[in-house]
Amino acid sequence: MVLKPTRIVRSAAVALAAAASLTLTLPGNAFAIDHVECRGGENFLKIWSHSGGRDSVDCYANKGRIGFGGWWVDRISTGNNDLIYYDANGDSVRISRWTDITFPNRPPKVDSIEIL
Repeated sequence: MVLKPTRIVRSAAVALAAAASLTLTLPGNAFAIDHVECRGGENFLKIWSHSGGRDSVDCYANKGRIGFGGWWVDRISTGNNDLIYYDANGDSVRISRWTDITFPNRPPKVDSIEIL
């Protein structure tokens, strides 16, 4: 009877190790987009926006999707990122890397952004 608890513990440890190795080796979507500090010389996604009388400049790095809160976007510099923004009208717009675009007349109201 002493061996039975040891066998259960050993089986659990083997199952845990197998699950961990599969997690590390199988490809999957990593949604790790990060809001980062804007720094000169970096190739981050950079977005100039405004809402409710406030202006903001935000930078993002890494693949993934994040809410943007319905802010009006004045300018986007994609850096080395391909981007899709999802606007309040339900449209999605793809912008290629190394693009700097401004919206002087009709800025989009953006609900979320996705770095590809």
